[in-house]
Amino acid sequence: MARAADAVRPRLARFARAAGPRVARFARATAPRLTRITRPKTWQYTAGAATAGLALAAGVVTAAGPWDSTGQRTAERDRAVALDHTGGTDHGHGAGASGTAPGSPRPAPSAGAVLTGLGGTTTPGGVKAAPGAENLADLLDPLLKDEPALGGHRAAAVVDLTTGKRLYGLDADAALTPASTTKIATAVAALTALGPDHRLTTRTALEADTGELVLVGGGDPTLTAREEAHGLASLRTLAEKTAAALKKRDVRKVTLSYDTTLYAGTDLHPIGVNENLARVTALMADEGRTDDSTSGPAPRVADPADAAARTFADLLKQHGITASPPGPSKATGRAATLARVSSPPLSALVERMLTNSDNDLAEALARHTAVATGKRADFAGAGAAITARLKQLGLPVDGARFHDGSGLDRTDLITPDLLTTLLTEAADPDRPQLRAVLTGLPVAHFTGTLSGRYTDGAAGLVRAKTGTLTGVNTLAGTVTTPDGHVLGFAFLANDTTDPYTAQTTLDRAATALASEPS
Repeated sequence: MARAADAVRPRLARFARAAGPRVARFARATAPRLTRITRPKTWQYTAGAATAGLALAAGVVTAAGPWDSTGQRTAERDRAVALDHTGGTDHGHGAGASGTAPGSPRPAPSAGAVLTGLGGTTTPGGVKAAPGAENLADLLDPLLKDEPALGGHRAAAVVDLTTGKRLYGLDADAALTPASTTKIATAVAALTALGPDHRLTTRTALEADTGELVLVGGGDPTLTAREEAHGLASLRTLAEKTAAALKKRDVRKVTLSYDTTLYAGTDLHPIGVNENLARVTALMADEGRTDDSTSGPAPRVADPADAAARTFADLLKQHGITASPPGPSKATGRAATLARVSSPPLSALVERMLTNSDNDLAEALARHTAVATGKRADFAGAGAAITARLKQLGLPVDGARFHDGSGLDRTDLITPDLLTTLLTEAADPDRPQLRAVLTGLPVAHFTGTLSGRYTDGAAGLVRAKTGTLTGVNTLAGTVTTPDGHVLGFAFLANDTTDPYTAQTTLDRAATALASEPS
């Protein structure tokens, strides 16, 4: 694959130059800026030899987010490969190209251009009209109004993402329990309060008077103690840098403590001890997981901060520094910073939070929003900070209640109108700092919490945040119509009794939107 990529790099550059006028407008509206991209995406390539053909597009895809130089959605293209279809864009291996030699990769299958509604001109004079409200009512009412699987309370909204105009509403201003679709609001609040390039920093500080070494938590739940950091902040790197700095001071033995005072209040979520998240503390490594998992439910350590500090002490020992058993403390203003490590940019953290429905990261970003806006960094302050940020943006927060950042709190309330307005804000070309809200949404049948759903129909066409609690099923995101128009939708169902049937019904509603021509 690497050799093939080298061979076609000039062709990729030519493709990028030729496609620039066609994709520049929707790339600005959808793709995180190149300066914010610090790690490659995870592409689920399959079907043998076609994998190499897809890899040749990596240069253009990296620059333009989830679309390549022809306007193809990569998830759609991947699905076509998985179905063993051929043809379409060949990324420089067309007729007469050297790639036609025996054994060369087959052309990547075509997928329809997307996001014309955010910048294309599908008809003379401008953008094609969105589906009519009457058509959507005929399409969605049987699924959302009459389906008993959706329980006693349901609400929905569908909007045109180019204008924000509501195209369909079912009690769209009714505030219901949103579950993890709350994370969309958390993402918008954090990105506007902190900026997409903000990083979470963990550091060590040496007290001049006492010689105490303090591990200062920066509220980064993605800090990792694993040997392979994969672009995350590394506790091992921090230990190595700290040991080097101590040795320069001719220090070989320290009293170790840890500082979690960035956050306030209780660290126990209202749901109690739960495998869906660790205690919410400013210092933890690998989200306090006791297994090798990186997402989803997992057993957690009882005290993430203490566990991270003990791991840090072990790592210091490997570099010739002996540390005492750690205990809680607070670094003073006189302490000298010895070393620091920083997370990926906030835009990348938001994508991870949304794709994996990462509760630990959601609670961290909610608290950082509180810190950035002068609120108390506890559950109440984080909820107040989210509400304040959304209100400042002029969004419809009436009826909304935020008691956490993850949506695990059943007392959270959000309306479909608010969710679709958040998506519209993220699609606004004038708000590029919010683009990670769209690019982080799981792709139907391919990534994150949607990877096991949409086995046919709308695979690759729906991008949506899922939400599931006992008796609660929600879905909010974007969908591409057959002619490339992009809609935003939010479906909320409370008091459901069969989670699988309710989830399937919401998926069918999103699939129906994907099959409705403009």
